[in-house]
Amino acid sequence: MGGNGIVKLESVNQFNQERGQTTLHPLVTVLDQSKSSLLSPTKWISSLYIVFIKDSKCSHIKYGRNYYDYQDRTMLFVAPGQVMGIEEDGMYQPNGWVLAFHPDLIHGTSLGKYINDYSFFSYNVNEALHLAERERLVIMDALLKIQSELNQAIDKYSRKLIVNNIELLLNYSMRFYDRQFITREHVLKDILVRFEKLLNEYFQSDKPQLLGIPTVTYCADKLHLSPNYFGDLIKKETGKTALEYIQQKLITLAKEMVLDQSNTISEVAYKIGFKYPQHFTRLFKKYVGQTPQAYRSPN
Repeated sequence: MGGNGIVKLESVNQFNQERGQTTLHPLVTVLDQSKSSLLSPTKWISSLYIVFIKDSKCSHIKYGRNYYDYQDRTMLFVAPGQVMGIEEDGMYQPNGWVLAFHPDLIHGTSLGKYINDYSFFSYNVNEALHLAERERLVIMDALLKIQSELNQAIDKYSRKLIVNNIELLLNYSMRFYDRQFITREHVLKDILVRFEKLLNEYFQSDKPQLLGIPTVTYCADKLHLSPNYFGDLIKKETGKTALEYIQQKLITLAKEMVLDQSNTISEVAYKIGFKYPQHFTRLFKKYVGQTPQAYRSPN
């Protein structure tokens, strides 16, 4: 048991035992949750990667500080180090399917090398993946292939085939998230408008002098999004990273201020949040192609 009543979920075997299911492999499991025993409301901090695939509406899950009420055909991804839990008045029956694997399973593999590229492992629950029926069938096909491997005797091909199918499942999940970004374009545009408004209000206030340049994490938090989801959203919508978007907004503002001869270059730098004027000059030259002083005095 961890602090504040949080259970440390440290192994695949522990995960299976809590659900009354058999461990077929020490580092990976695929469970039909309808066959799991009843669970009590608990908070966990996970040492595992966990992928939940829900069949129908079920219990409220708390993930970080947020709640999410699952609907049909929803996927949620949990990475090691994240806190999650179920909020219920009493014992509850989990449903759907779940894939859980220990980081040791993928060490030394291509998936281990690129696992951090699957940024949805750090999304919030309200940014879960909602599957169309045909998409769910694709996900389940990969999942059942992993389960099939687990039900066979372990041989020299087992780990490679299991990891390959996990990678396949995650790659399809990435594709389906891209589809979700596209089909929810009106939502994304609304967030982009709110992001632009947030930056305008930030630079019109005294926050740059007090807090410095707004970070991606700061902006994501103000928009009630996880930094990874926010970054992926901005990249899909604008072609720029969230950091590039912030920097370009900053440089657009700086260009106007630099042309105002009543400001020294150092004053401009401080007003828009730079602690050191030379850092401002470096960024300005990167985007504009010349120093602020040269931009001010082109002749």
